[in-house]
Amino acid sequence: MSDNPLDSFTRQHDFLVGIDSDGCAFDTMEIKHKECFIPNFIKYFGLQPVAKYARQCAEFSNLYSKGRGANRFPAYLWALDLLAERPETRRRNVQLPRLQGLRDWVARETKLGNPALARAVEETGDPDLKLALEWSTAVNEAVAEMVHGIPPFPGVRESLQKLHAVADLMVCSATPNAALQKEWEEHDIAQYVQAICGQEAGSKKETLGQAAAQGYPENHVLMIGDAPGDLKAAKAVGALFYPINPGHEEASWQRFVEEACDRFLQGTYAGEYEAALIAEFDTYLPERPSWPTA
Repeated sequence: MSDNPLDSFTRQHDFLVGIDSDGCAFDTMEIKHKECFIPNFIKYFGLQPVAKYARQCAEFSNLYSKGRGANRFPAYLWALDLLAERPETRRRNVQLPRLQGLRDWVARETKLGNPALARAVEETGDPDLKLALEWSTAVNEAVAEMVHGIPPFPGVRESLQKLHAVADLMVCSATPNAALQKEWEEHDIAQYVQAICGQEAGSKKETLGQAAAQGYPENHVLMIGDAPGDLKAAKAVGALFYPINPGHEEASWQRFVEEACDRFLQGTYAGEYEAALIAEFDTYLPERPSWPTA
Protein backbone atom coordinates (compact mmCIF):
# COMPACT_ATOMS: atom_id res chain seq x y z
CA MET A 1 0.00 0.00 0.00
CA SER A 2 1.33 3.46 -0.89
CA ASP A 3 2.46 5.79 1.87
CA ASN A 4 1.64 8.83 -0.29
CA PRO A 5 -1.71 10.31 0.78
CA LEU A 6 -2.13 11.87 -2.66
CA ASP A 7 -2.37 8.52 -4.39
CA SER A 8 -6.03 8.42 -3.34
CA PHE A 9 -6.64 12.16 -3.83
CA THR A 10 -9.34 13.01 -6.37
CA ARG A 11 -10.54 16.41 -7.52
CA GLN A 12 -14.03 17.19 -6.22
CA HIS A 13 -14.26 20.96 -6.68
CA ASP A 14 -12.97 23.66 -9.01
CA PHE A 15 -10.66 25.11 -6.32
CA LEU A 16 -7.62 23.63 -4.56
CA VAL A 17 -6.01 25.06 -1.41
CA GLY A 18 -2.77 23.79 0.08
CA ILE A 19 -2.01 24.78 3.66
CA ASP A 20 1.30 24.60 5.50
CA SER A 21 1.08 23.45 9.13
CA ASP A 22 3.90 24.45 11.50
CA GLY A 23 4.01 28.22 11.96
CA CYS A 24 1.11 28.66 9.55
CA ALA A 25 -1.89 26.71 10.81
CA PHE A 26 -0.35 25.97 14.23
CA ASP A 27 1.84 28.06 16.52
CA THR A 28 4.28 25.15 16.91
CA MET A 29 7.47 26.39 15.25
CA GLU A 30 9.02 27.94 18.35
CA ILE A 31 8.41 25.06 20.73
CA LYS A 32 9.50 22.41 18.23
CA HIS A 33 12.78 24.05 17.31
CA LYS A 34 13.73 25.57 20.66
CA GLU A 35 12.74 22.62 22.85
CA CYS A 36 13.09 19.60 20.52
CA PHE A 37 15.32 20.22 17.51
CA ILE A 38 18.04 22.47 18.91
CA PRO A 39 18.89 20.63 22.16
CA ASN A 40 19.34 17.46 20.11
CA PHE A 41 21.28 19.39 17.43
CA ILE A 42 23.79 20.41 20.09
CA LYS A 43 23.87 16.94 21.65
CA TYR A 44 24.21 14.75 18.57
CA PHE A 45 26.59 16.92 16.55
CA GLY A 46 28.97 17.72 19.42
CA LEU A 47 28.28 21.45 19.56
CA GLN A 48 28.57 21.84 23.33
CA PRO A 49 31.66 24.14 23.15
CA VAL A 50 29.69 26.63 21.04
CA ALA A 51 26.19 25.78 22.25
CA LYS A 52 25.11 29.42 22.62
CA TYR A 53 26.07 30.23 19.05
CA ALA A 54 24.73 26.96 17.68
CA ARG A 55 21.36 27.82 19.18
CA GLN A 56 21.42 31.30 17.62
CA CYS A 57 22.34 29.93 14.20
CA ALA A 58 19.67 27.23 14.32
CA GLU A 59 17.01 29.69 15.44
CA PHE A 60 17.96 32.03 12.63
CA SER A 61 17.98 29.37 9.91
CA ASN A 62 14.71 27.78 10.99
CA LEU A 63 12.65 30.60 12.49
CA TYR A 64 13.91 34.11 11.78
CA SER A 65 15.22 34.07 8.21
CA LYS A 66 14.04 33.44 4.69
CA GLY A 67 15.04 29.83 5.31
CA ARG A 68 12.14 29.49 7.76
CA GLY A 69 9.99 26.43 7.29
CA ALA A 70 12.49 24.42 5.24
CA ASN A 71 12.97 20.69 5.63
CA ARG A 72 15.01 19.86 8.74
CA PHE A 73 18.02 18.35 6.98
CA PRO A 74 19.02 21.24 4.67
CA ALA A 75 17.91 23.76 7.31
CA TYR A 76 20.21 22.39 9.99
CA LEU A 77 23.07 21.94 7.52
CA TRP A 78 22.71 25.67 6.88
CA ALA A 79 22.81 26.26 10.64
CA LEU A 80 26.13 24.38 10.73
CA ASP A 81 27.44 26.52 7.88
CA LEU A 82 26.38 29.70 9.68
CA LEU A 83 28.09 28.43 12.83
CA ALA A 84 31.29 27.73 10.87
CA GLU A 85 31.34 31.36 9.71
CA ARG A 86 31.26 32.77 13.22
CA PRO A 87 34.49 34.17 14.68
CA GLU A 88 33.53 32.73 18.06
CA THR A 89 33.73 29.23 16.56
CA ARG A 90 37.13 29.98 15.02
CA ARG A 91 38.54 31.45 18.21
CA ARG A 92 37.54 28.36 20.18
CA ASN A 93 39.19 26.07 17.58
CA VAL A 94 36.01 23.98 17.43
CA GLN A 95 35.96 21.38 14.66
CA LEU A 96 32.41 21.20 13.36
CA PRO A 97 31.14 18.08 11.61
CA ARG A 98 31.06 18.50 7.84
CA LEU A 99 28.40 15.80 7.33
CA GLN A 100 29.30 15.44 3.66
CA GLY A 101 27.35 12.20 3.43
CA LEU A 102 24.21 14.01 4.54
CA ARG A 103 24.87 16.88 2.15
CA ASP A 104 25.17 14.43 -0.75
CA TRP A 105 21.96 12.66 0.28
CA VAL A 106 20.03 15.95 0.52
CA ALA A 107 21.24 16.85 -2.96
CA ARG A 108 19.97 13.63 -4.55
CA GLU A 109 16.85 12.77 -2.50
CA THR A 110 13.50 14.57 -2.69
CA LYS A 111 11.59 12.70 0.03
CA LEU A 112 13.70 14.05 2.88
CA GLY A 113 12.25 12.04 5.75
CA ASN A 114 13.39 9.33 8.12
CA PRO A 115 12.12 6.39 6.00
CA ALA A 116 14.23 7.40 2.99
CA LEU A 117 17.16 8.24 5.26
CA ALA A 118 16.94 4.84 6.98
CA ARG A 119 17.04 3.12 3.59
CA ALA A 120 20.09 5.14 2.63
CA VAL A 121 21.82 4.18 5.90
CA GLU A 122 21.09 0.51 5.22
CA GLU A 123 22.31 0.75 1.63
CA THR A 124 25.48 2.76 2.26
CA GLY A 125 26.45 2.40 5.91
CA ASP A 126 27.49 6.06 5.75
CA PRO A 127 28.31 7.29 9.29
CA ASP A 128 27.07 10.80 8.51
CA LEU A 129 23.69 9.45 7.48
CA LYS A 130 23.57 7.19 10.54
CA LEU A 131 24.25 10.15 12.85
CA ALA A 132 21.66 12.29 11.07
CA LEU A 133 19.07 9.53 11.44
CA GLU A 134 19.82 9.19 15.16
CA TRP A 135 19.38 12.95 15.58
CA SER A 136 16.18 13.09 13.52
CA THR A 137 14.69 10.12 15.39
CA ALA A 138 15.47 11.79 18.72
CA VAL A 139 13.81 14.99 17.47
CA ASN A 140 10.64 13.11 16.52
CA GLU A 141 10.54 11.44 19.93
CA ALA A 142 10.97 14.80 21.67
CA VAL A 143 8.21 16.37 19.56
CA ALA A 144 5.85 13.48 20.35
CA GLU A 145 6.50 13.94 24.07
CA MET A 146 6.57 17.74 24.20
CA VAL A 147 4.20 19.14 21.59
CA HIS A 148 0.52 18.74 22.38
CA GLY A 149 -2.43 20.88 23.36
CA ILE A 150 -1.47 23.67 20.94
CA PRO A 151 -4.59 24.76 19.03
CA PRO A 152 -4.58 26.17 15.51
CA PHE A 153 -4.27 29.94 15.14
CA PRO A 154 -7.54 31.85 15.46
CA GLY A 155 -9.03 32.03 11.99
CA VAL A 156 -7.74 28.67 10.77
CA ARG A 157 -10.83 26.66 11.67
CA GLU A 158 -13.11 29.37 10.29
CA SER A 159 -11.14 29.39 7.03
CA LEU A 160 -11.32 25.62 6.67
CA GLN A 161 -15.05 25.65 7.34
CA LYS A 162 -15.55 28.43 4.80
CA LEU A 163 -13.56 26.64 2.09
CA HIS A 164 -14.56 23.05 2.76
CA ALA A 165 -17.79 23.10 0.74
CA VAL A 166 -16.27 24.73 -2.34
CA ALA A 167 -12.58 23.73 -2.47
CA ASP A 168 -10.38 20.66 -2.17
CA LEU A 169 -8.09 21.16 0.83
CA MET A 170 -4.73 19.56 1.58
CA VAL A 171 -1.97 19.95 4.14
CA CYS A 172 1.33 20.60 2.39
CA SER A 173 4.18 20.48 4.92
CA ALA A 174 7.81 19.53 5.60
CA THR A 175 6.79 18.02 8.96
CA PRO A 176 6.66 14.20 9.32
CA ASN A 177 3.30 12.71 8.38
CA ALA A 178 2.68 11.15 11.80
CA ALA A 179 3.11 14.46 13.64
CA LEU A 180 0.81 16.24 11.18
CA GLN A 181 -1.87 13.59 11.48
CA LYS A 182 -1.69 13.77 15.26
CA GLU A 183 -1.94 17.57 15.41
CA TRP A 184 -4.75 17.93 12.86
CA GLU A 185 -6.78 15.14 14.45
CA GLU A 186 -6.16 16.35 18.02
CA HIS A 187 -7.95 19.60 17.21
CA ASP A 188 -10.64 18.06 15.00
CA ILE A 189 -9.67 19.87 11.80
CA ALA A 190 -8.42 16.85 9.85
CA GLN A 191 -12.05 16.35 8.83
CA TYR A 192 -11.82 19.36 6.50
CA VAL A 193 -8.86 18.19 4.38
CA GLN A 194 -8.63 15.47 1.76
CA ALA A 195 -4.92 14.77 2.20
CA ILE A 196 -2.27 15.41 4.86
CA CYS A 197 1.12 15.40 3.14
CA GLY A 198 4.33 15.63 5.11
CA GLN A 199 7.99 15.17 4.29
CA GLU A 200 7.66 11.47 3.43
CA ALA A 201 5.25 12.29 0.59
CA GLY A 202 7.76 14.62 -1.06
CA SER A 203 8.61 18.30 -1.18
CA LYS A 204 5.89 20.93 -1.01
CA LYS A 205 6.42 21.57 -4.72
CA GLU A 206 5.91 17.87 -5.45
CA THR A 207 2.80 17.35 -3.33
CA LEU A 208 1.07 20.59 -4.32
CA GLY A 209 2.01 19.97 -7.94
CA GLN A 210 0.68 16.41 -7.92
CA ALA A 211 -2.69 17.59 -6.62
CA ALA A 212 -2.81 20.62 -8.92
CA ALA A 213 -2.18 18.38 -11.93
CA GLN A 214 -5.76 17.12 -11.67
CA GLY A 215 -6.90 19.94 -13.90
CA TYR A 216 -8.04 22.92 -11.83
CA PRO A 217 -8.83 26.09 -13.80
CA GLU A 218 -6.30 28.90 -13.98
CA ASN A 219 -5.93 30.89 -10.72
CA HIS A 220 -7.99 28.30 -8.85
CA VAL A 221 -5.05 26.82 -6.89
CA LEU A 222 -3.81 28.59 -3.76
CA MET A 223 -1.00 27.86 -1.30
CA ILE A 224 -1.23 29.32 2.21
CA GLY A 225 2.12 29.48 3.97
CA ASP A 226 4.37 31.38 6.35
CA ALA A 227 7.74 30.87 4.67
CA PRO A 228 9.48 31.86 1.43
CA GLY A 229 9.76 28.16 0.58
CA ASP A 230 5.96 27.99 0.50
CA LEU A 231 5.88 30.90 -1.95
CA LYS A 232 8.55 29.23 -4.08
CA ALA A 233 6.60 25.95 -4.16
CA ALA A 234 3.40 27.76 -5.14
CA LYS A 235 4.99 29.66 -8.00
CA ALA A 236 6.81 26.54 -9.24
CA VAL A 237 3.48 24.83 -9.93
CA GLY A 238 1.59 27.90 -11.13
CA ALA A 239 -0.40 28.42 -7.92
CA LEU A 240 -1.37 31.63 -6.17
CA PHE A 241 0.09 32.36 -2.73
CA TYR A 242 -1.42 33.78 0.44
CA PRO A 243 1.16 34.71 3.12
CA ILE A 244 0.78 34.18 6.85
CA ASN A 245 3.20 36.83 8.06
CA PRO A 246 5.61 35.60 10.78
CA GLY A 247 4.79 37.29 14.07
CA HIS A 248 1.46 38.52 12.70
CA GLU A 249 -0.27 35.21 12.15
CA GLU A 250 -3.60 36.08 13.76
CA ALA A 251 -3.96 39.27 11.73
CA SER A 252 -3.05 37.36 8.58
CA TRP A 253 -5.71 34.71 9.18
CA GLN A 254 -8.27 37.37 10.02
CA ARG A 255 -7.54 39.10 6.72
CA PHE A 256 -7.89 35.80 4.91
CA VAL A 257 -11.27 35.00 6.46
CA GLU A 258 -12.66 38.48 5.99
CA GLU A 259 -11.18 39.44 2.62
CA ALA A 260 -8.65 37.29 0.77
CA CYS A 261 -10.68 34.08 0.78
CA ASP A 262 -13.60 35.76 -0.96
CA ARG A 263 -11.28 37.38 -3.49
CA PHE A 264 -9.79 33.97 -4.30
CA LEU A 265 -13.19 32.37 -4.80
CA GLN A 266 -14.51 35.34 -6.80
CA GLY A 267 -11.50 35.52 -9.14
CA THR A 268 -10.14 38.89 -7.98
CA TYR A 269 -7.14 37.64 -5.99
CA ALA A 270 -4.50 37.27 -8.74
CA GLY A 271 -2.67 40.37 -9.91
CA GLU A 272 -2.18 43.54 -7.91
CA TYR A 273 -3.80 42.24 -4.73
CA GLU A 274 -1.60 39.13 -4.50
CA ALA A 275 1.50 41.11 -5.51
CA ALA A 276 0.96 43.61 -2.69
CA LEU A 277 0.58 40.84 -0.11
CA ILE A 278 3.76 39.11 -1.30
CA ALA A 279 5.70 42.39 -1.29
CA GLU A 280 4.64 42.95 2.32
CA PHE A 281 5.54 39.36 3.23
CA ASP A 282 9.02 39.76 1.74
CA THR A 283 9.86 42.47 4.29
CA TYR A 284 9.42 40.24 7.35
CA LEU A 285 12.44 37.92 7.13
CA PRO A 286 16.12 38.66 6.33
CA GLU A 287 18.35 36.52 4.15
CA ARG A 288 21.46 36.87 6.29
CA PRO A 289 22.03 37.19 10.06
CA SER A 290 23.07 40.45 11.70
CA TRP A 291 26.08 39.05 13.56
CA PRO A 292 29.60 39.39 12.11
CA THR A 293 31.22 36.55 10.18
CA ALA A 294 34.84 35.47 10.22
